Amino acid sequence: GAQRGGRPGGAPAQLRLGSPRPRLRLISLGLTLVMLAFVVRLLQVQAVDASAYAAKANVNRYIPVKLSAERGSITDRDGVNLATTVDAYDITAAPDLLTPRNAKMKDAPRQAAALLAPILGKNEADLEKKLTDNPKSQYVVLARQQTPQVWKQIKDLKNNLDDAAAKGKGTNVLAGVNRESHSKRVYPGGDLAAGILGFVGADGRGAAGIEQQLNKKLAGKDGKRVYAQSGGHQVPTGDVSEKPAVPGSDVELTIDRDIQWAAQSAISDQVKKSQADRGYVVVQDTRTGRLLAMANAPGFDPNDISTTDADALGNAAVSDAYEPGSVSKLMSMAAVLQEGAARWNTQVEVPNRLPRAGRAFADDIDHPTWYLTLNGVLAKSSNIGTILATEQLGKTEKQKNRILYSYLRQFGIGRPTGLGLPGETPGILAKPQDWSPTQGYTIPFGQGLSLNAVQAASVYSTIANGGQRIAPSLVRGTRGPGGDFTPAPAPEKTRVVSPKTAKTLAEMLESVVDNQEGTGTKAKIPGYLVAGKTGTSNRVDPKTGRYHGYTASFAGFAPADKPRLTVYCAVQNPTRGSYFGGQVCGPVYKKVMEFALKSLQVPPTGKQPKRLPVSYSPGQ
Repeated sequence: GAQRGGRPGGAPAQLRLGSPRPRLRLISLGLTLVMLAFVVRLLQVQAVDASAYAAKANVNRYIPVKLSAERGSITDRDGVNLATTVDAYDITAAPDLLTPRNAKMKDAPRQAAALLAPILGKNEADLEKKLTDNPKSQYVVLARQQTPQVWKQIKDLKNNLDDAAAKGKGTNVLAGVNRESHSKRVYPGGDLAAGILGFVGADGRGAAGIEQQLNKKLAGKDGKRVYAQSGGHQVPTGDVSEKPAVPGSDVELTIDRDIQWAAQSAISDQVKKSQADRGYVVVQDTRTGRLLAMANAPGFDPNDISTTDADALGNAAVSDAYEPGSVSKLMSMAAVLQEGAARWNTQVEVPNRLPRAGRAFADDIDHPTWYLTLNGVLAKSSNIGTILATEQLGKTEKQKNRILYSYLRQFGIGRPTGLGLPGETPGILAKPQDWSPTQGYTIPFGQGLSLNAVQAASVYSTIANGGQRIAPSLVRGTRGPGGDFTPAPAPEKTRVVSPKTAKTLAEMLESVVDNQEGTGTKAKIPGYLVAGKTGTSNRVDPKTGRYHGYTASFAGFAPADKPRLTVYCAVQNPTRGSYFGGQVCGPVYKKVMEFALKSLQVPPTGKQPKRLPVSYSPGQ
């Protein structure tokens, strides 16, 4: 019978497949539409909406941050910090993030200012002005030198605003507020040695004293950090490039903190007591030329200079030029002895008046004719006796003036001390050919020339050091970031007089303090031999340029027979009590010298003073 469901003859059935072309056309059309969508989007991004996307991209950008170098410390000779650095921050902001477009609100700057003002202690309107003055700016400083605590308050506030914004409650108006590490300069001793140290300005640069003079060494080199930010926050996975800061070097001074304190305390008390304009004390190591103290009164606190009178911000011990008066007689005597024009016991007949150059010269008191040795001329500080002695220096007035001038120059008068401090004066010493007729007679006793306090101290240190002048120094050396110490260059040395002349002068200076006829008896120190000289000079008023008031001074060294220290004191325009150098500065000298000798454990020599004769009997 026939087979069911099959073909005739039993052949298997064949399947017929549909054509693939419709499907391929469909896939191609799909791909074309996708590609078209990409192209359209690309055109939209790159051409149509380019500026809008660029603005958004600008919010998500790379931010450069300055890495401030830590400023080096300034220490005394024992490494005690006189100026150091603590962490502080400059608070900055990006005003462009607070525009209505980016902040999605109109008054973002005002809100940010209102939040920051109480924390920064700034005026709200001032802060708002900074945030709106340049809306395209990506950087503005809102407040400088803020403490870490201030930044923590701002940071906490930013986090709270972030949390609120995440919950859809407003915008973080502090998103663009940031901080830059900017260390703050502090002076642990307050006004101690302020004239030497100076201070650092708001821009972080030294603005006076050592801070200014050695700013480059102290400042180091700032670094830079660049990081990716989005919406005011650093992108955790973003690129960061960093060039580290190089810290500044530490500067070690020759100053002894304790002796500086004693000097400052003594001169401040005396200026107050005398109701004077100002005063200075300089303490110098006679063997090295190093300054152990340089004190000014009135002083200032470099931690807060906003309340200080601008006149008090410098270092008057090097910037004030004034006539030294009788302390200058030591240089005249040095010239006379060294030139062999007289000896310490040369007899000098001193009249009450001496007619020279059309005027009559006098001593500070009227007196009958004095019969003094050259030693007595110095002990009694006689102007007339000094004129008579220096007249022996040359056969002519010109020759005498030329010789005296050469000694004054070698002692350092009329030229810089070598300290290099800002505002330092070299003093005034005219060339001998330019001296007026009277200057030839006034310069020997300290009028008609001017100097600063450090120069005056250096004169006495030169005699104390056996006649060799060592230029004063204030910096022992610097210590780099790696801890390596670089000593300061060796000071210049000059032979001014012979050791024999220096020894004779030291013995003559003993008479000023030890002999009852001397003018410096208030400078006596029990157990120590003291060599010193008083000075009382007419003072040129810096405002009027005319003589008004006095400069009282005292200079000396101890122990006189084996010198270690020179102390020089000057008080400008004392108006209450005495104005004589011995009365005003003698006690200051004693107080400071006594403290310094004990502080440095300098033993008394135990020797008795030479007691060279001050006067002679005429006819003998």
